[in-house]
Amino acid sequence: MVPVVALASGLVTITLLLTLLAVGAVVFRLRRDGGRDTDTPATDGGFLRGTRVRTEKPLGVFRWLTTVDHKDIGVLYLLFGTVAALWGGTDGMMIRTELFTAGVDVWSAETYNALFTTHGFTMLFFFVTPVFTGFANYFLPILLDADDMAFPRINAIAFWLLPPAFFMVRAGLITEIMGKMLLAVGIRSELLFALEPPTTGWTLYTPLATQLTNPQVDILLLGLHLSGLATIMGAINIIVTVFTERGDEVSWSNLDIFTWTMLTTSGIIIFAFPILGSAVLMLLLDRNFGTVFFAVEGGGPILWQHLFWFFGHPEVYILVLPAFGLVSLILPKFSGRKLFGFKFVVYSTLAIGVLSFGVWAHHMFSTGIDPRLRASFMVVTLAIAIPSAVKTFNWMTTMWTGNVRLTAPMIFCVGGIGLFVIGGVTGIFLASIPVDLVLHDTYYVVGHFHFIVMGVIAFAGFAASYYWFPILTGRMYNQTLAQVQAYLSIVGVVVTFMPMLIIGQMGLPRRSAEYPAQFELLQQVATVGAFVLGLAAVLWVVNMVQSYRLGSIVTDPDPWNLKESGQFTREWQWFEKKIEDRTKTR
Repeated sequence: MVPVVALASGLVTITLLLTLLAVGAVVFRLRRDGGRDTDTPATDGGFLRGTRVRTEKPLGVFRWLTTVDHKDIGVLYLLFGTVAALWGGTDGMMIRTELFTAGVDVWSAETYNALFTTHGFTMLFFFVTPVFTGFANYFLPILLDADDMAFPRINAIAFWLLPPAFFMVRAGLITEIMGKMLLAVGIRSELLFALEPPTTGWTLYTPLATQLTNPQVDILLLGLHLSGLATIMGAINIIVTVFTERGDEVSWSNLDIFTWTMLTTSGIIIFAFPILGSAVLMLLLDRNFGTVFFAVEGGGPILWQHLFWFFGHPEVYILVLPAFGLVSLILPKFSGRKLFGFKFVVYSTLAIGVLSFGVWAHHMFSTGIDPRLRASFMVVTLAIAIPSAVKTFNWMTTMWTGNVRLTAPMIFCVGGIGLFVIGGVTGIFLASIPVDLVLHDTYYVVGHFHFIVMGVIAFAGFAASYYWFPILTGRMYNQTLAQVQAYLSIVGVVVTFMPMLIIGQMGLPRRSAEYPAQFELLQQVATVGAFVLGLAAVLWVVNMVQSYRLGSIVTDPDPWNLKESGQFTREWQWFEKKIEDRTKTR
C-alpha cells in the first residue's frame, strides 16, 4: 500500500505544481487583457481602435513564468543548473567531510549512502545537462541566424518539467526538513517522515532497488522519468532548429563547432533516454505490481545493468560533447588563430556519437558475461578514445605558435584539457579486461570519472560563463578574481582526485563511509582538495553576482579583441547590434 501511496503522491505533486503554473499564466493573461487599449495600424494606413499591441515583455515574475523567448529560457536553465550544482556540490562536501576520518564519525552510514546517491543524480541529471542546454538555448538561434527555437512553447514546457522532477528526486530530504519544521511548532505529519532520502546509489542496481521499502524510491523513479521527458523534448527542439531554422547565410559547411556538438548530443539523447525511461518504468512495476523484469525468475539483475548502462555510457558523452564544443569554440579565440583541423573535430564528434552505443558492457566486465562479448566491448572502448585524442591534439596544435592570452576562459580551457588527458588515459586502463577486474568499484574509478566530470566538463561551463558574461549581462566581471578562481579550481581537482587514483590502485572499494586507517592520510588530502574546490565555487558565485550588480557596463562589443584575429562570430555581431540599438535610443 505504501508504494502505491508514494506513486499517487508523486503524481499529485506534479499535478499541483503544473496547476499553479497554469493558474499563474491565466491570472497574468486576465490582468494583461484588462489593461489599457492601444491603437493597431490597419492595412490602409489608419488605426483600428480598441485593439492592443504588446510592444515588450511583461515585467516581474510573470515574464519568467510565461516566457517562450529562447534567451529567457536559456537564462532559466542556467540559473536552475547553478542551483542544482551548488546543492549537489554540498552533497559532495558532506561526503568528503565524513571521509576525513576512517570511522563513521560525522554522519551515519545511512546518511552517507543517501548523500552519494543524491549527489550523483543531482550533478548528472540536473546540473550538467541543464547548464549546457541553457547555453544552447541562448546562443544556438543567434549562431544559426534564427529568430527562435523551432518550438518555443515546447521549449518552455521542457524547462518547466525540470523543477518538479528535481523536487521529486530530492523529496526525501525536503519532506524531512518540512516535517521537522512542523514538528518544532507541535505539528507531526507521518506522511512527511515516511519519505526518506534514497540509499540505492545513483545506478539503482537491483535487487537492492526493488527490495527497499522506502516509498521515496518510487517518487525518485518518477522524477527521473519526468526529467528524461524534458531532456528528450529539448533535444528534439535542438535538432529541428538546426535542420530547419538556419538563416540564409548559415549552411552545413559553415556551421559552428558548438552547434555540431549540440546536434550530436541531441541525437544521442533521442536514442539513449527512452531506454532509461523504459527501464525506470519496469523497475516501478517490479516494485509495486509484482512483475519480474529484474527478478531472478525474469530477466534478472543483469538485465537492469544492461539497460541502465546502454543509457549510462552514452550519457557520459551527452555530458562531455557540449564541453568539447565549448572548448573548441572558446580556445581559438584566445589563441589568435582559428581551430586547427575543424573538419576532423566535427568528424570525431560524429564518431563519438556512433561509438558511444557500443561500449556499455565495459561497466560489466566483472559480472561474468561471455568472454567473447567482453573482448568486443574492450576493442570498441579502446577505439572510442581515438576521436577524443583527435580533439586533444587539434586543441594543442591550435595553441601552437598562437598568440595565447591567459584570460579566465582560456585558463579553464587549457586546465580542462590537461585534466581531461589524465581522466582519459586512466580510462584507457579500465578498458583492459584484466585491469578492470582488479580496479572495478574502487576509488580509481571515482578518480578517473571525476577528472573528466570536474575537469573538462565543469571547466568548460566556467569558461563559457566568463566568455559570454558580457553578452548575458551587459557587464564585465572581475577578471583578476576570475583568474584566481580558475587556478584554484585546477589545484583543487588535482589535489582531490589524484589521491583517489592512488588509493584505488591500493584496492580501497568506493561507496563506504568506513575504511581502513591506512588510507586516512590520502583521504584527508582529498578532503582538503574538495574544500579548495568549494572555495573556488564560492569565488565564482561572488564574482557572478557582484559583477551582475555592480560590474562595469560593457560599451565595446568586442571585449576580447576578436576582430583582430577574424573571429568576431555571430553572437558577438548580434551583441554589437544590440549595443548600437541601445545607444540610439538614448
